[in-house]
Amino acid sequence: MFSSSARLLHKSFASVKAAAANMSSNVPSFKSLAVTVPKPFVYHVEFNRPEKVNAMNQTMWTEIGQCFNELSFNPDCRVIVVSGAGKLFTAGIDVKDLMRVAPELAEAEDVARKAKILQQLISRFQASFSSMEECSKPVLAAVHSACIGAGVDFVSGVDIRYCSKDAYFQVKEVDMGMAADVGTLQRLPKIIGNQGLVRELCLTGRKMMADEALSQGLVSKVFDDKEKMMDGVLKIAEDIASKSPVAVQGIKRSLIYARDHSVRDSLDQIASWNQFMLQSDDFASAVMAQATKSDDIEFSKL
Repeated sequence: MFSSSARLLHKSFASVKAAAANMSSNVPSFKSLAVTVPKPFVYHVEFNRPEKVNAMNQTMWTEIGQCFNELSFNPDCRVIVVSGAGKLFTAGIDVKDLMRVAPELAEAEDVARKAKILQQLISRFQASFSSMEECSKPVLAAVHSACIGAGVDFVSGVDIRYCSKDAYFQVKEVDMGMAADVGTLQRLPKIIGNQGLVRELCLTGRKMMADEALSQGLVSKVFDDKEKMMDGVLKIAEDIASKSPVAVQGIKRSLIYARDHSVRDSLDQIASWNQFMLQSDDFASAVMAQATKSDDIEFSKL
């Protein structure tokens, strides 16, 4: 016979097991990305082209947008961690794959028609990388070794960045005879806040090593190696996932809004948001938990 406490423990374990099984069955599948659920409500998205040093081909560009759009509406997902399989985070854009557009450009003799082909390609890539920012769930990047070119565009669109000691960040586009066009030039100045440094990084293409990235606010913490980084970042993600999803998603939405609007407009936005969200069960449950000093609280899916 089970005691009442044993029954409760058994029931709780069964509930967690059932929830985990449900999450595992609700994982999207992709060719260039590996998606897993290492912690309750925490989804791990891994760049999965290690044989190509996670260079971003057109398949990966497309799948990144699809993945974050899907997870944004997945009630089992509350936090997303992104990392890279293999030797490094990403070598940036797959130049060989990009050259496949050359024949299409060659066929278009008029400059306006060539420009339209490129404009559509750039817009599609921009939409893919904006999907992390537009995703309702917080996105945490865990960077090891190299984060080059399009990799910097990518991490500029996430919410929080972490890295290992061997990591470096490099805005490489200037060495390719172009200006970065999918987020770095627009977002990096707002992340670092040092206009001169951003210009130096973008105009020289030099490497920003992990210690400098930490001191300049690009990353929140530097870990000794990839293994320790993944353990640490997943614990942070698990902590966030234990909070009210109403609160977490509201915070992300309002921080992004405040970045792009005036203080007055942003105050109006959060007032409009909270006039509804303060009526949610999450707020009442969280306040009661604080009052009773209880940390055993579970929030419904959102």
